Amino acid sequence: MAGDRPGGEPLVLGVPRAAFRPSPVFLALVALFVTSGVLTWNGVGNVRFDVFLFVVSGWLVSLCLHEYAHAVVAYRAGDRDIAHRGYLTLNPLKYTHPLLSIVLPVVVVLLGGIGLPGGAVWVDRHAIPGRLRHTLVSLAGPATNVLFTLLLVVVLRVGIDAGGPVEFWAGVALLAFLQLTASVLNLLPVPGLDGGNMIQPWLSPQYRRMYDLFAPFGFILLFALLWNPRIGGWFFSAVFWLSDLLGLPPWLYGTALSLIRFWQN
Repeated sequence: MAGDRPGGEPLVLGVPRAAFRPSPVFLALVALFVTSGVLTWNGVGNVRFDVFLFVVSGWLVSLCLHEYAHAVVAYRAGDRDIAHRGYLTLNPLKYTHPLLSIVLPVVVVLLGGIGLPGGAVWVDRHAIPGRLRHTLVSLAGPATNVLFTLLLVVVLRVGIDAGGPVEFWAGVALLAFLQLTASVLNLLPVPGLDGGNMIQPWLSPQYRRMYDLFAPFGFILLFALLWNPRIGGWFFSAVFWLSDLLGLPPWLYGTALSLIRFWQN
């Protein structure tokens, strides 16, 4: 229901419309993504730096949309205060953990070529009734990554046949691979991460207490699991198998990984 507050500012369900407008920070990221894509396509300037900007800005845009998906589903599920926390403006500077949600994922992309998930939006779970709604809130982010993976794969497979600079398509392939790794990581049943939060409402009280005890250390648990040679091997085998199944050429996203490290010879 829409209305107006006394000062004349339009309201939606009691929330100012400004709480739903994309922030200038997000719009600047989108503009950087589009501009760097054009520069990469036309080979303007340092192409390696162009690909770097293209991949990093595209990844940051996807991070914003991932967290926005959590926020908008939580808002629709009953957490109206999430609008006042700024999460519906797609502004990454509003996230509760900018270091974990922005800086660390970008560093991991540059060094390891993995789409690392980040815990960013705080949801008032007490305002959301029903276990299914809680699961849907947690599922919304990974579903966005899956959607982006499929969309980028389609763009790549259709567009690459039409020709164009290999550097541009390498960047698209790497973005698709990052979305794929993020999809798999986000769906792992690790306490504190999206996959774990999806099943948490369905646990018995005893297991839920254990889950809540480990949830704050979700990132540490994730790194410990990936560091284990056997578990890490299973993870990467699954990712590469899915990548091959989708038709992502390893040499193409491997080329982009070399390009974005423009500081190396």
